[in-house]
Amino acid sequence: MRKAAHTPFGVSDKLHEECGVFGVYVNKEDVGKISPSHDAYTALFALQHRGQEACGIAVNDNGVIRCHKDIGLVNEVFDQKILDGLKGTMGIGHVRYSTTGQPARENAQPVCITHCKGNLAIAHNGNLVNAGKLRKQIELDGGIFRSSSDTEVLAYTIVRERLKCGSIEQAVLNSMYQVEGAYSLVVMSPRKMIAARDPHGFRPLCIGKLMHSYVFASESCALDALGAEFIRDVEPGELIVIEDGEMRSMHCDIKCDHTMCVFEYIYFARPDSVVDGASVAYARQEAGRYLFEEHPVDADVVVGVPDSGIPAAIGYSKASGIPYDVGLIKNKYIGRTFIQPGQDKRERSVRIKLNALRNNLEGKRVILVDDSIVRGTTCARLVKILRNAGAKEVHMRISAPPFLHPCFFGTDVPDREYLIAYGRTVEEIRQLVGVDSLGYLSLEATNKIAVGAHCGFCNGCFSGTYPVEVPDTVEKNIFESGIGENG
Repeated sequence: MRKAAHTPFGVSDKLHEECGVFGVYVNKEDVGKISPSHDAYTALFALQHRGQEACGIAVNDNGVIRCHKDIGLVNEVFDQKILDGLKGTMGIGHVRYSTTGQPARENAQPVCITHCKGNLAIAHNGNLVNAGKLRKQIELDGGIFRSSSDTEVLAYTIVRERLKCGSIEQAVLNSMYQVEGAYSLVVMSPRKMIAARDPHGFRPLCIGKLMHSYVFASESCALDALGAEFIRDVEPGELIVIEDGEMRSMHCDIKCDHTMCVFEYIYFARPDSVVDGASVAYARQEAGRYLFEEHPVDADVVVGVPDSGIPAAIGYSKASGIPYDVGLIKNKYIGRTFIQPGQDKRERSVRIKLNALRNNLEGKRVILVDDSIVRGTTCARLVKILRNAGAKEVHMRISAPPFLHPCFFGTDVPDREYLIAYGRTVEEIRQLVGVDSLGYLSLEATNKIAVGAHCGFCNGCFSGTYPVEVPDTVEKNIFESGIGENG
């Protein structure tokens, strides 16, 4: 089998986040009490973990849509003056990590379009597997694209349908029969707010109530940040319309299984979120419990890699009876390692970001729990940090199976040649990262961790089995030069 290539300079060892979407429709009783721009800002802060490249907010003021977006974190792109200038009674927001398209301002969302029947703004989380085919059709019909994002393809598909039918909701519903892949989206027209989720439900999307008004968000933690009441999740294949303060539901009749991305529970979602009926924090603790059942080891202390490895470490500790303690301290004021240019700076940022607590490690047999190993470079550096702090043994436990296949639905799993598990045995990986033992969570256990979830799961990045037909290859920057075929 093909061995994993040496990781190139500047390539991260962690999976990149998803995008996050938010929408708010202010009912007339709440006008003057709820500010769409300020509430979107608060919600995007709560969703910042899902995307740190770019963000944006669009508001609707009596049918006029205004938008501000740029590259950067939420607090870098917006200030009080900008938010105060975005007035209206509807608003949508987006935080972005690019799964198609380079990190450029024109690829930031929301995408706003003016057409002969009005205007619309759209924010989208997910990835379309047939975006290349759809884009080619639109361009051959004379369409001109301003970005390299598949969200613009989705927006133009909706606009084309809007020109042929009587309402924006019918246009979105018609588009759901044409686009393939993952999409949780919010759409704002001059009079209506629409939320929709693909028939497989790959990506999360929920509905909340804020006073008399309605809000939508990728995760329930954004509703909590606003003090909004969680109502329910948007169902797979469902389209929600808010018009004149009333909510109604429509469904496309594409029949398929509900297959949420299982990595939402393992890593992407915030621990305090509830996704499709299951607590994310509890799912991660369950992963730790199963890890102990499948890979027990004698040790003195269990530590987790901040932040996503900590709940699984606590679960391993509870199941094993081995004490949990803090072994790594995270500097919360440094950016994610993947945005540091060049290998030298990235390695330095890892040392600044995570430091060992010697008193809890010295002379001890340590179980180190993390959510995944992608390329193995960061993992090996963490093990070195623990050993330099005096750890006598380091046993690594991973709360997910090995990554062996690409993702086509919005997770930036790299090419297989950069995956450390591709073409290697667990023993070979153990030697490369320098641990005394290594254990991955089984695929069978992974599918059971989300207790209470009313869905099945997509685990294609682990198993190679996908819920829908996928292209032979995935190219993140498919639209950067000319027309791309991605399905």
